[in-house]
Amino acid sequence: MEFRELEVPGAWEITPKQFGDPRGVFLEWFKGGLFEQTVGHPLDLQQANASVSAAGVLRGIHFADVPPGQAKYVTCAKGAVLDVAVDIRVGSPTFGRWDSVLLDDVDRRAIYLSEGIGHAFMSLEDDSTVLYLCSTGYSPGREHGIHPLDPEVGIDWPTTGRDGRALTAQLSDKDVVAPSLSEAAAQGLLPTFAAVQEYVASLRA
Repeated sequence: MEFRELEVPGAWEITPKQFGDPRGVFLEWFKGGLFEQTVGHPLDLQQANASVSAAGVLRGIHFADVPPGQAKYVTCAKGAVLDVAVDIRVGSPTFGRWDSVLLDDVDRRAIYLSEGIGHAFMSLEDDSTVLYLCSTGYSPGREHGIHPLDPEVGIDWPTTGRDGRALTAQLSDKDVVAPSLSEAAAQGLLPTFAAVQEYVASLRA
């Protein structure tokens, strides 16, 4: 298993080693010891989620108030998604920057997004199944969104699926009315880089 930190500090791509034979394939998609060694603290697993999405479904950009925020360790068990980390931490040197990882059932990579990082993904084929390990449970009053098509963020979403057919972005009603990055900042919804650093440091203590 290899970890590679993305251009958004605090987010990592994880590539597992796969062991295949005529019966199928085996891999470890999460290893607590290696995770802690890389990230600097263990993952406090409080909730595990699964979502199944049609081709073109676009979820995000989602984030939670810090503290405690919600860190996510995400993989795609079936199908394919483009998973995106967005730096929404006010005061961060990379504020507004994004990076992406292709999660699919071929390379079987995962992505880890630490507290205070925005998360979004687009499904690249029908029935794409995404699994999340989360550091906190669902808390609707503390969770927010930024419009995933906000030109200020400028995510380069795919226009064709894994089968080569054109994709039409499908957003939830909640994501359609989500604010832009600038609007979310003006409304005081975004976490600050200092608050995130302080909280993550407390996890390492």
